[in-house]
Amino acid sequence: MQIHPDLPRVEHAHRDSVSGTCVVAVIADGWPEDIETSVRSVIEHSAPDVRVAILDCGNMDGAGERAYALAEEFPERVHAFHVAGTVADVGWGPAMRTLIATVDAPFSAPIDTATILTGDAFPHLLAPFDDPSIVATGWRGANVNTEDWYSFDSAGPGDVDVAMGYLMVVRTDAARTTPPHRKARFYRNADMEWCLALRDAGGRIVIPEGELPIRQERHRGYYDSDPEYRDQESQRNYRRLLDRFKGRTDILAPR
Repeated sequence: MQIHPDLPRVEHAHRDSVSGTCVVAVIADGWPEDIETSVRSVIEHSAPDVRVAILDCGNMDGAGERAYALAEEFPERVHAFHVAGTVADVGWGPAMRTLIATVDAPFSAPIDTATILTGDAFPHLLAPFDDPSIVATGWRGANVNTEDWYSFDSAGPGDVDVAMGYLMVVRTDAARTTPPHRKARFYRNADMEWCLALRDAGGRIVIPEGELPIRQERHRGYYDSDPEYRDQESQRNYRRLLDRFKGRTDILAPR
């Protein structure tokens, strides 16, 4: 298990190394059992050209070792990369940018490790991309409450302002051109900020019709993170979102 000292070393060593049609992007931040359950569900319920790239940050609670074991078990499907710092050290945004840099596939699919596939959701998530105006799809969507911009309401199917980071699919070229913000230390609200940036760049985001074969287990990234750190970084992400996008109804999905 090769552990790189920082994210630039990971990117330099592994850029464009994970091929396929769609690469599921996993940030490993502890909770190794959740990582294994989520990754195995992708392997079991998707086509062979759907691959998995795991970025282990700090081997929290043995998560890096579990990622390495999965890559050893499924060498054609799973790739694991390791950086010495934790997600709190390197930041969620920079970590996701690094993961996307490893992708040599048309589509990248960030997933939360609480998300479990119970069937093959990817045909449904990938079908909308036949329309070149669509830049991202997802399992769950939301729209900004434009009365005050301080909340989001569940939305979809069809065009939405944001696809939630539980499972979303993004055109890889768009994800590289308009990546998550470098200052996003924590995931919460950073996914929504990213989606609004993708819409600001001219892309549409849609949620497919019908209920996809997906379920969610305990969302440990929220419920089991340090509450003070979680709330502080979530608020920073949202303040940055407001500073850039508040009032920009021109970039939102049709109401």
